[in-house]
Amino acid sequence: MNLSIIFGGVSYEHEISIVSAITMAQKLGKNIKITHFIFLDSNHDFYLIESNNMKSKYFSTLSYKQAKKIEIGMGGFYEIGFLGKKKLLHTGLLLNLIHGGDGEDGVLSGLFDFYKIAYIGPRLEASMLSYNKKLTKFYAKECGVETLPYYVLRRNEDCKIPFEPPYIIKPTCLGSSIGVCIVEDSAKLSYGLDCAFEFSDEVIIEPFKKGIKEYNLAGTKVKDDFILSLIEEPIKKDLLGFDDKYLDFSRTEEVKSAEITESLTNKLHEEFKKIYNTIFEGALIRCDFFVSEDKIYLNEINPIPGSMANYLFPDFESVLEKIATSLPRKHAIKINYQYINQIQHAKGK
Repeated sequence: MNLSIIFGGVSYEHEISIVSAITMAQKLGKNIKITHFIFLDSNHDFYLIESNNMKSKYFSTLSYKQAKKIEIGMGGFYEIGFLGKKKLLHTGLLLNLIHGGDGEDGVLSGLFDFYKIAYIGPRLEASMLSYNKKLTKFYAKECGVETLPYYVLRRNEDCKIPFEPPYIIKPTCLGSSIGVCIVEDSAKLSYGLDCAFEFSDEVIIEPFKKGIKEYNLAGTKVKDDFILSLIEEPIKKDLLGFDDKYLDFSRTEEVKSAEITESLTNKLHEEFKKIYNTIFEGALIRCDFFVSEDKIYLNEINPIPGSMANYLFPDFESVLEKIATSLPRKHAIKINYQYINQIQHAKGK
């Protein structure tokens, strides 16, 4: 199978996306050939990156600007040829690896659909619901999945949190633990809010519970069957920060399945399936759950997880190959102007 990877984007998670793409370059190759690496920079310019340049320093030194610029258009990406003509690149299936803005907020999903580009990743509706933590709460409730109590606060609004500290404060539309702060008591609330508001005009505040269990589960749906990863229990810390998550991003050691009961495993599987539903078809997502007193809560949905959560699957390439056979298709709409012709005929025009 041929696959092209798009990464970068205008986002606080821009660098994480680069690391994800580099990781994919190292992980794929047995059955999946990566034909093109497409980089979206901070100016929203697309660049075609040679595989031998898929190194972090190539981007941090801005050397990528020497690469060939390409443009998006109907059916894929184009390179500019002689006399201004454009030649379509045979990019094949596209893997959306842009975390945060552009990739997970639905901007590129809408663009890919508009230009009829086949891609693995969340569609527009799925992106909107999972990128915004407040909308995720609404969606989970509709799916019958529990979430922790929460309070949403916009910049310059009066703060009237309906529950007692400690709190965990998060920007509403950010991932990767960026801007996340734990507030032990009300005296430190202002500082915690300042940290979160540095990245967003709206924050979400939840009660912070020490000793709560956390489990990560990734998966996808191919036709009517789910492909689920092993269940991971992250390193035990009150809060996994940015460094904890990403400095060991391209982990090489084997991830061990969480030591939990068969009953809890089945319950986590069922909660994941409720969230994935049909809206995330065409994507591989990771759901992070909390478990407290035998009750399961959805923490967040990662519609484009770091490194595609490849480390949670024993045969990651086969998962991508199977997703490629089951991408959602839009219904074709035939426009024949029959209605307008009838009106013109009736008016004698």
